[in-house]
Amino acid sequence: MSQHFQHDVLVIGSGAAGLTLALTLPSHLKIAVLSKGELSQGSTFWAQGGVAAVLDDTDTVESHVEDTLVAGAGLCREDAVKFTVEHSREAIQWLIEQGVPFTRDHEPGREDGSFEFHLTREGGHSHRRIIHAADATGAAIFNALLEQARQRPNIELLSQRVAVDLITEQKLGMDGQRCLGAYVLDRSTGEVDTFSARFTVLASGGASKVYLYTSNPDGNSGDGIAMAWRAGCRVGNLEFNQFHPTCLYHPQAKSFLITEALRGEGALLRLPNGERFMPRFHTLGELAPRDVVARAIDHEMKRLGIDYVYLDISHKPAEFIREHFPTVYERCLDFGIDITCEPIPVVPAAHYTCGGVLVDSQGRTDVPNLYAIGETTFTGLHGANRMASNSLLECFVYARSAAADILAELPKAQTLVALPCWDASQVTDSDEDVIIAHNWDELRRFMWDYVGIVRTNKRLARAQHRVRLLLDEIDEFYSNYKVSRDLIELRNLAQVAELIILSAMQRHESRGLHYTLDYPDLLPEARDTILAPSTYCG
Repeated sequence: MSQHFQHDVLVIGSGAAGLTLALTLPSHLKIAVLSKGELSQGSTFWAQGGVAAVLDDTDTVESHVEDTLVAGAGLCREDAVKFTVEHSREAIQWLIEQGVPFTRDHEPGREDGSFEFHLTREGGHSHRRIIHAADATGAAIFNALLEQARQRPNIELLSQRVAVDLITEQKLGMDGQRCLGAYVLDRSTGEVDTFSARFTVLASGGASKVYLYTSNPDGNSGDGIAMAWRAGCRVGNLEFNQFHPTCLYHPQAKSFLITEALRGEGALLRLPNGERFMPRFHTLGELAPRDVVARAIDHEMKRLGIDYVYLDISHKPAEFIREHFPTVYERCLDFGIDITCEPIPVVPAAHYTCGGVLVDSQGRTDVPNLYAIGETTFTGLHGANRMASNSLLECFVYARSAAADILAELPKAQTLVALPCWDASQVTDSDEDVIIAHNWDELRRFMWDYVGIVRTNKRLARAQHRVRLLLDEIDEFYSNYKVSRDLIELRNLAQVAELIILSAMQRHESRGLHYTLDYPDLLPEARDTILAPSTYCG
């Protein structure tokens, strides 16, 4: 039997952004944090890099801002960049106070024997400003925040809960636009529960699962973006999807990335006949920028009709390979690939969603009492291309800002509203789940082929035609059968896919992560692509 829950704040998503917001709010508030699967299954846990922040005396806010603006290809919102960077140091200090074990570096010559945190440098950054915990920063941050959340009796951590849709006054036929909570599937019972909340926060990650190949966990199906759109929120710049050039191609490998360090140490990209191809695309060959390498691989795959290319480091001594790349060596060996004597099959993989739900510097959306933070959002920080390690920083800065705004709005917030239960009286159990599996596969394949790294008007038109057919089919299925996680995710993925296609069709230029053969040049003026439900004609 379905249940009704009441909280001051409902947080949909249990990653870096969601946990930060919950921990920043005062302990007298009753908070629910929902996770679709186990709590650790989001993107945060798997992040290897670190957090970009101005921490060293030789670095400056101005330098970090400038680096970000350059990486964003003229499309970053400068006020958002400044806001994020100016709050970076305090965000890191807060993480340290939560017990995050960032890697420390002993500074020779200090009489007190004290340690400083080690800072590294990544692509696009002009200074060492990446604070990290070895090569598993995401896990270190997540574990520390989760431990803190478990010690807070006011924070209820609920796993195996899949948000179905937001509840708004407008959807209930009431006067007003406020978000009142959400309907949530409890996977352990199969029932859809009702969560009433004075404030609802979307922290559910990105939408890279819309593509056939992705580095993301299974849960990144654009849920927050789709739910916000259906609730009346605008979205922005969804045409900008960042692709990592080399993901292991293997039916069981799913999302294992082959680090760019291999190419840094001499690994070569080859076609099935052994021929190198990168020198034809860039003077730096395999060391060209990430987006150039990804486009080159995509071009060769489409030109030859092949499923993957090869990354070959076998010409290096076996001892060197095992010493410098033990994780890659062992992981590939698990799949029967010995990288010391044979090449690695690789494909580019969708990695990060740069656009999302429009929010301001407090994480407020177009719908009152509904906030969004993290990869779900479009803040203006990333522009047309995300700079390394700015994404985690965005999570912490905007989560803390949103928490402060929620606290300020509490005195004005109306009391909880009695909400109707989820109506499942007109639906039955499905005996045709094969339709879900088929549509899921079809969607991700045509998004990869037509709306991936390299686009054309013809490919986008084909994708738009197919996604509209799928949406009609999915809506009919959704109306007649009981919901499941797979159906909910498919519905959301199809909606976000359509928004990505519409955004790409509106950009008549190649800028940053959006590259189209029909418009290869930059327009003189950089403009955001904003879509609004009120003007939607799908």
